[in-house]
Amino acid sequence: MVDKKNILTYEGLKRYEDELQLLKVVKRKEVAQKIKEAREQGDLSENAEYDAAKDEQRDIELRIEELEKLLKNAEVVVEDEIDLDKINIGCKVKVFDIDEEEEMEFKIVGSTEANSLQNKISNESPVGQALLGKQVGETVSVETQLGVIKYKVLEIQRVS
Repeated sequence: MVDKKNILTYEGLKRYEDELQLLKVVKRKEVAQKIKEAREQGDLSENAEYDAAKDEQRDIELRIEELEKLLKNAEVVVEDEIDLDKINIGCKVKVFDIDEEEEMEFKIVGSTEANSLQNKISNESPVGQALLGKQVGETVSVETQLGVIKYKVLEIQRVS
């Protein structure tokens, strides 16, 4: 089975690389020190600090493995090469919600970077899928859990 490509912006790639570096260089040493100190306290069968440190170590190693797999299969979108005639992954889009009569901005990203609190929507989400390939002036209808939402594309930009 071929692993799925993880589409990332350069910003996302950098963030995951930095997190991986922090976990490998700093966090591993910190948790190893906690385990060493807990061992020095004697009986490990009733040592809550030891159990907590071992749990933390397991979580760190799982996250490192997850990040290494993600980065191994990363495909980085070169934002300077994005065609701004149509919506692509890595661009910022300004749309007008026709029913709510309000403007909204989204950044279209790969699924691993999606974060609704930062208006980063996945290319695989219903809204992301509907917007991909559209041009300024086009209207799209998106089937969501709340019903059909209509957006008019106002602007396509590079992310600065």
